[in-house]
Amino acid sequence: MKRVFVVVLDGVGAGELPDAAAYGDAGSHTLLHTAQAVGGLRVPVLQALGLGNLVPMPGVPRADLPLGSWGLMQEASPGKDSITGHWEMMGVVLDRPFPTYPQGFPEDLVRRFEQAIGRRVLGNVPASGTEIIQRLGEAHLQTGYPILYTSADSVFQLAAHERIVPTEQLYEMCRVARAMLRGEHAVGRVIARPFTGEPGNFRRTEQRKDFPLDPPQNILDAIASAGLRTHAIGKIHEFFAGRSIASWADTRTNPEHSEAILEAIRTTDAAFVFANLEDFDMLYGHRNDATGFARALEEFDGYLGRILEALGAEDLLILTSDHGNDPTTPSTDHSREHAFLLVYGRGLRRGVDLGVRTTFADVGATVLDFLRLEPWHHGQSFLRELDGGNE
Repeated sequence: MKRVFVVVLDGVGAGELPDAAAYGDAGSHTLLHTAQAVGGLRVPVLQALGLGNLVPMPGVPRADLPLGSWGLMQEASPGKDSITGHWEMMGVVLDRPFPTYPQGFPEDLVRRFEQAIGRRVLGNVPASGTEIIQRLGEAHLQTGYPILYTSADSVFQLAAHERIVPTEQLYEMCRVARAMLRGEHAVGRVIARPFTGEPGNFRRTEQRKDFPLDPPQNILDAIASAGLRTHAIGKIHEFFAGRSIASWADTRTNPEHSEAILEAIRTTDAAFVFANLEDFDMLYGHRNDATGFARALEEFDGYLGRILEALGAEDLLILTSDHGNDPTTPSTDHSREHAFLLVYGRGLRRGVDLGVRTTFADVGATVLDFLRLEPWHHGQSFLRELDGGNE
């Protein structure tokens, strides 16, 4: 059967978008700057697929006979967060960005939230998640008040020590916030951020949980309506509030996600497998750790070789990203960048330059085209550039 695997390397941007300056991201280039910072990347499989044909970078030369095809994608929606990027891949192009709160959330909103959960909150400021738990963690231990913070992205984040606020209780607080944050305050995500440790050595755990908005009708719905199954890996299930997803792997780290992709190749009968690998963004981009970012890319490259070997004769693999998170800039937030695009299938033409696509929705359009389903109202399939169509 025909199967499509879309794998999103979260935060692995491929150079500033034309409007990057409006977001404070002029000059950002996650891939290039990461490679430069470590004296060159060692990613032979990504290089063989055509990553170096996108942009010259240390350690990743052009492939004269690439295994795949390559391109760049511009984001048509305003914003630079993961929800926006993934929704656009599935045919949802937003006309306005999700709201952000550079001065913190309005006091009346915070008071209503406090009343609803029966306790006060600390913080209510934009901050790095690792920094704010070090700064306010001791006060949290003393008071039991959860730590509320946001960022340049459209997020309402609530952090609590697992010993003080059990994880399930923190999740319930986030569900309360999600129900409140509608209309003008409809942030893209409410995020639970459990942590452990002691003063001076607090650390976030892998029990993070996202509570996104319910998405508009999208390509996942179209696939389900056609009687086909979607299997999700990593954050995908949360990004789409679980809708039109038949099965999912609740994995938490890049190695777990990668192993789940391999397992899906071996066993799934789903027509569409959609995976997100968030460690690039969460562990390294947000912490300005270029060395860790490079190491994660090299680690994934090792899995990618196994993934290519495991793919069936009729499988299609699309590798891409949802935004940037340049670890070499002063900012610790996402950056408004192109998404890279690498496409591989044993029956497809190789070495095709797919150019600069005008929307991430071209990914979803290609998925529908490959599965022989009706086209969506956003996006244009690039399948016919690779094999003359799936006729």
